[in-house]
Amino acid sequence: MEARSSRHFLQIPGPSPVPDRVLRAIAMPVIDHRGPTFADLGKEVLEGCRKIFQTSGPVVIYPSSGTGAWEAAIANTLSAGDRVLMVETGHFATLWRQMAARWKVEVDFVPGDWRHGVPPEVVREKLQADRERAIKAVMVVHNETSTGVTSRIAEIRKAIDEAGHPALLMVDTISSLGSADYRHEDWGVDVTVSCSQKGLMLPPGLGFNAMSEKALKAGESNDLPRSYWDWRDMLKPNAQGFFPYTPSTNLLYGLKEAIAMLLEEGLDNVFARHQRLAAATRAAVEAWGLEVLCLDEREHSPVLTAVVMPEGHDADRFRKIVLENYDMSLGTGLAKLAGKVFRIGHLGETNELTLLGAISGVEMGLKDAGVPHKPGGVQAAMDSFHNQNLRAGDIRAA
Repeated sequence: MEARSSRHFLQIPGPSPVPDRVLRAIAMPVIDHRGPTFADLGKEVLEGCRKIFQTSGPVVIYPSSGTGAWEAAIANTLSAGDRVLMVETGHFATLWRQMAARWKVEVDFVPGDWRHGVPPEVVREKLQADRERAIKAVMVVHNETSTGVTSRIAEIRKAIDEAGHPALLMVDTISSLGSADYRHEDWGVDVTVSCSQKGLMLPPGLGFNAMSEKALKAGESNDLPRSYWDWRDMLKPNAQGFFPYTPSTNLLYGLKEAIAMLLEEGLDNVFARHQRLAAATRAAVEAWGLEVLCLDEREHSPVLTAVVMPEGHDADRFRKIVLENYDMSLGTGLAKLAGKVFRIGHLGETNELTLLGAISGVEMGLKDAGVPHKPGGVQAAMDSFHNQNLRAGDIRAA
């Protein structure tokens, strides 16, 4: 691949592009992680995380990937032999199931078509049928990164309550936190799992758990072994801004800046921006005559859009052509979707103009790859932005 003189378009659904402000913050000198300057930093980022998760309860930060945060959620709440309820919404729900099984947790895994989120009515029916209250947790992926489908967490919480069931609600927000509306406390979530490299606009390296009092209580009696992941070991020094082992100091500087950026824009505005970008992307896909993978309008992801390739055309070949011709990375199809879809990320530090650049690259790539489509996706995205601005009253006369 020849060298390019301009910026690379990173349009995968994470890791997302890291803003200059965050990069500059990460470049701070390394400091003593046992000293008073670090204590101030630790307290500030832990308090800031509560605002992003929208909770008054504790949030812990691990030097880990999101996979580590998954494991922490299981190890701190469940015991070997416990039953949990999960739904096959995509690749990452499947991986979380596999992890739970390695911990000897029994998973009731409801089959899915990878085109819908978790059906709240199925959760309610499963819990109502659990007369012995053997199910200890309902584990849900909020935004399934492999499919571009979100699950309706507030409705799932309602379904659990309607069933009168004591199961914990555990939610993966790895690709949704900081991009899609999410409310840990208001929605009655017991454990929220997330990471740094998507909506928080950081490099990979930080994993998060937010937990309720009910989840903390469960951790007092479960029997899974834990050391590195132990919430209790984290929460004690966190009270003074410290960590039980060496933290990712410079990523925490970046986290401080990323939180500041999100709060300066305002979380409601951040969520609305992502919805605008997603709607414009879907308008482009429709104009091309292609199909969005998500089938339920209520579940369209604000984070990414998965696009189904026409029969007989390989999505990975198309992605390769786009990368070689226009220096843009698109998300690959994962597991059973390999070669069948490509994914357009529109999260993090992205706005109307950067997305239009990405849409242009996709449209040019479709033509170069000989993929059957209609022209006009870029114009459709522009029209979507214009119409949304008109409805919001954001267009002002010169």
